[in-house]
Amino acid sequence: MRHAILAKLVVGFAVVGLAALAAEMAPIDIKLPQAYFGGTPLNYPGEHLEESTGLPREPFSAPKGAAVLSQGKPVTSSSANPTFGKLSMITDGEKGYQQEFLTELAPGTQWVQIDLGEPCEIYAIVVWHFHQGERVYYDFVVRTADDADFKTNVQKLYNNDFDNSSGLGVGNDKEYIESNEGRLVSALRDGKGTLGRYVRLYSKGNTTDDANHYVEVEVWGKPRPKK
Repeated sequence: MRHAILAKLVVGFAVVGLAALAAEMAPIDIKLPQAYFGGTPLNYPGEHLEESTGLPREPFSAPKGAAVLSQGKPVTSSSANPTFGKLSMITDGEKGYQQEFLTELAPGTQWVQIDLGEPCEIYAIVVWHFHQGERVYYDFVVRTADDADFKTNVQKLYNNDFDNSSGLGVGNDKEYIESNEGRLVSALRDGKGTLGRYVRLYSKGNTTDDANHYVEVEVWGKPRPKK
């Protein structure tokens, strides 16, 4: 009898806790660029490719007050001299499918890195690769860290490198086809953000060519409260 009462109390507290957490959350307002309606449908069957639902992405809720932290922030890369565009364009707020918004990096595994300028609570990262037509980017990996060299508090948020061809470990996340929605990578763990200052995104070519492309990256979160 005593155990049953305790179990009910635990369940009750859990329900109250979840309700309180939900009340503190709100959908983030992601501004989507215009969709591209051209090109040839991609023929890329595979067990690692995410099945398309044909429906818009569900709203993503984060703690109230979340904002884009990355706009205008400095970007560095393993491919320091892009073959097209500029690294600064990756955080300039322009997300269109047109080539004028595109930054192209060299072939092979390459990364871009955003310095948020201070420790932050990161709730989501949204990335637009080149979405003029259907493409799948290989070995897409997203990590956060406290330091620029990625040695302290390194957190893996996404990895679809199923065969470890980029040497970052085997990933179990799905490959996906680019669209104007971009890819939203959640950084929430039990309703709390991932702490970090730097965000690094990897890729290794795509289904059209060997280059690596970025149009825009948005990091959503809040600056970490100062002690």
